[in-house]
Formats: sequence, C-alpha cells, structure tokens
Amino acid sequence: MAVPKQVVPEEKRRRRRPTRNGTVLSERLIVDTALRMLREHGSAGLTARRLGLALDADPSTLYRYFRGMDDLTLAIGDALIGQALHGWRPTGEWSADLRAIGLRIHAVYLAHPQAAVLTASRVTGRANELAADEAILDVLRTAGFPLPETVRIYHAFIDQTLAFAALDAASVALPRASLTADEDMWRSTYARLPRSTHPRIAEAAPLLAARMVASAYPTALDMLLDSAARTLTAEGPGRACDIEGRADWM
Repeated sequence: MAVPKQVVPEEKRRRRRPTRNGTVLSERLIVDTALRMLREHGSAGLTARRLGLALDADPSTLYRYFRGMDDLTLAIGDALIGQALHGWRPTGEWSADLRAIGLRIHAVYLAHPQAAVLTASRVTGRANELAADEAILDVLRTAGFPLPETVRIYHAFIDQTLAFAALDAASVALPRASLTADEDMWRSTYARLPRSTHPRIAEAAPLLAARMVASAYPTALDMLLDSAARTLTAEGPGRACDIEGRADWM
C-alpha cells in the first residue's frame, strides 16, 4: 500500500524560492493555472508535467501543495464553489436565497465546463464546499423547516444543482459541430415526424425545438422550491417545531 505524500504546511510553502521565471507558487495560482489548462485543453491535457511547464516549475514542486492530481481536482472543485459563493449574502427570503445559490453554482460550472465535468460528482470537504453546505442548511433551518425536512431538501437541492451543472457543462464542452448537430436535431428530425406515427411529439415539436436547446435547470429549481414551500406552508412554523421534537418522526 502506497504511503500518501505529505503536503507541506502553509508556512513552509511561503518560504520557498520563486520559480525560474520569478513566480512565487501558491495553491491559488496552481488552481487558477489548472482551470485555464482545462478550459484550453480539456481534462486529458491536465497532467503534473504539463502543469509544471505552464508554471515554469518542476512537477515535483506541486506536491508541496497537493498530495497528487486527485487532490488538485478536489481543490479545483472547491474553487468553483468559492466563485459561486463570492458576493452572495442571505436576504432572509429563503426561497430567493436558495434560488440565487443554485443559479450561481450552475452559472460558474457552465463558465468552466471542462472543470465542471471533472469535479461535479466529487465531495471535496474543503472550505468553500463546507461554507456552501452551512449556508444552505442555515437558510432552510432559519426558514422554519424541521431538521429531517431540511436534510431532505438540502439533498435534493444540491444533487439537482450539480447534476444539471454536469449535464449542461458536458453539452457546452462538446465540439461546436457536435453541439450544433444536437441542437438542430429538434428541428431536423423531431419537427418532421408525422402525426400519424408520433402524434404527441408532432404537436409539441415547435415548443420542444424552442425549449430543448436551453437548460431546464431554472424550471427544475423552481419546481423543487415550490414543493418545499408547500411543505412549509402545510406544516406551519409551530407544527414544524412540534414535529422536530418528536422522536418517532425520524
């Protein structure tokens, strides 16, 4: 069994000498460079050797900051979440606050599609991910949802957000010709199906052609939040507290 590489403590990293071109490495610089490489070359183009070349540093130097490329992958995922959270502040309107978080995460992932495909399914356990989880749970609890319902909605919310982010990012990451061909399929094939064989598709074809080229995430998010709102209304703040206190509710 291989012994995991030890990451050099932060205070020792800062004392190291600059790279050959005078750049002082940092975790943020490495992650930002990795994001750029993913955007330009895809996941296949992100290796320790190529990253070292881009930073003008020996690839082994990267292990002062990360245990390996998988550890770097987790840091990239956490950086995306950090970008999504940057500038967000709760307003006290729980539904609007969750919608804002979800749309921010989705937008950042689509801005970095290659990185999104690589990281959307991962659990980083890093600072930005923990901050996002804490914020989402706090919004729900402050709104009056009982703890079990809070966890249920949180689970659905975060999985839905990341699933749509991965799906939509995968489409954006396609070669332009493939993406165009997929979008044209709704007009070139679906719109031409006869009513005699595919009556439901035929009647919906114009609407499908207009909607299916855009992300369904905002609609799905609103449906989730509407469902949560109906649950809260049905329970009521007093009922929610009563249910939370019952040991047999779990």
